Amino acid sequence: MCILMKKVSCIFIVDDDPITVFGIKKMLKSVTKCDDVQIFQNGKEAYDALLERHKSNKTIPDVIFLDINMPIMDGWDFLDELITLDLKEHIIINMITSSIDPLDHQKWSNFKDRCPYILNFKNKPIFKIEATDLGLMDMAS
Repeated sequence: MCILMKKVSCIFIVDDDPITVFGIKKMLKSVTKCDDVQIFQNGKEAYDALLERHKSNKTIPDVIFLDINMPIMDGWDFLDELITLDLKEHIIINMITSSIDPLDHQKWSNFKDRCPYILNFKNKPIFKIEATDLGLMDMAS
């Protein structure tokens, strides 16, 4: 049986938990082909890298897996900064968290209303990466 895999140009994984990063990278291999997967320990590193790519006309990530709770710059602060950039690219952001605080889900919902990108909410641990997490909705067609 041949499984159709779509290629994603660039993926950012922004999470300070090495186990989560390892799991996401492993699951990604089974659903997509991507030669440019970048790992960041906090939102500041990821934002700086994204800004540098934007300024030098390099590929902006198609998909970002973004942890909510991280040191230096958390996921919410990263989103605040990202929204201010004038990016034309279509980005899918998967907010990931181990938090069970309903306020986090509410905050995500508020961000979803003002964010120009697709914003998904996923609880840790992540057991599966869906095609929609990567913007591959037409994968089954």
